[in-house]
Amino acid sequence: MTQTPTAHTPAQGQARAQFTVPAQHPMVTVLGSGDALLRVIEKAFPAADIHVRGNEISAVGDASEVALIQRMFDEMMLVLRTGQPMTEDAVERSIAMLRASENGESDGEETPAEVLTQNILSSRGRTIRPKTLNQKRYVDAIDKHTIVFGIGPAGTGKTYLAMAKAVQALQSKQVTRIILTRPAVEAGERLGFLPGTLYEKIDPYLRPLYDALHDMLDPDSIPRLMAAGTIEVAPLAYMRGRTLNDAFIILDEAQNTSPEQMKMFLTRLGFESKIVITGDVTQVDLPNGTKSGLRQVQDILDGVPDVHFSRLSSHDVVRHKLVGRIVDAYEEYDNQHGTQNGTHKGGRSKSGHKGK
Repeated sequence: MTQTPTAHTPAQGQARAQFTVPAQHPMVTVLGSGDALLRVIEKAFPAADIHVRGNEISAVGDASEVALIQRMFDEMMLVLRTGQPMTEDAVERSIAMLRASENGESDGEETPAEVLTQNILSSRGRTIRPKTLNQKRYVDAIDKHTIVFGIGPAGTGKTYLAMAKAVQALQSKQVTRIILTRPAVEAGERLGFLPGTLYEKIDPYLRPLYDALHDMLDPDSIPRLMAAGTIEVAPLAYMRGRTLNDAFIILDEAQNTSPEQMKMFLTRLGFESKIVITGDVTQVDLPNGTKSGLRQVQDILDGVPDVHFSRLSSHDVVRHKLVGRIVDAYEEYDNQHGTQNGTHKGGRSKSGHKGK
């Protein structure tokens, strides 16, 4: 896309950019079905005039906005050349990344194309990859460090991306087993009230980990791998007294560990192993007065070599758009009212619920 001064707009700062889509890329891959992708770009740059004629795309408007539109189409072409399609969500996230870079809000040089084309795992006809800049940095940190903490709200892909990296490490023989664990603390429920044996009680609680595995592996192979000990899914209490060598270990829902449990888990690390710990410090389900090990460990291990803290935010939520807005709304409410999760810190709310 080439940028030139606009011939019909004499106002200073106005510019015109023109881009020719290569013949090997059908225009529908650039504009989207029913021009859906084009509408996303037009909505993001309402002051600019974007026109399409044949395989030519032009934009006229403020010089800085036109420059961003030019970069956006350039990034789209880099993604499309890999054979990966662009989606409305990918376009929105790419524009957000470009704006953050333009405004100096991004502390890195990663481009949208670099983020969107980083494949982690291909399985059952779909590819798992990061969708945001912070997700890419989280995945990169897992490659570079022995212990990584993924801290952020629901829907940011903390556990899912960690499990994809675990399966990738197993398939490439970097490790010989995967261990997935969670502390057995429930959001307002107690395992003791569930019928059945201990295993049957725990199994539903660990179900989200099984569900992720089914997305990444042939479901028929999972029972065989679990029977052989290649994949282990167990509550955190089962980790006590063990040394975990040659393994990729994931601790999920780590905000519900006590400080003692967190120390116990971290000291299970053996040779040739990697640990990823995920959690959301705004959703602690521990009994009132019990400290969260995930909150405390950030102060204890800050600056320790080969330990990395990756922090994700509502901008990294990859579920329904409304999830990100809900996360932001709760955070704003807590900031205004001095609460946490909508309840008073360290006490009880007026409705009688315990503070988290």
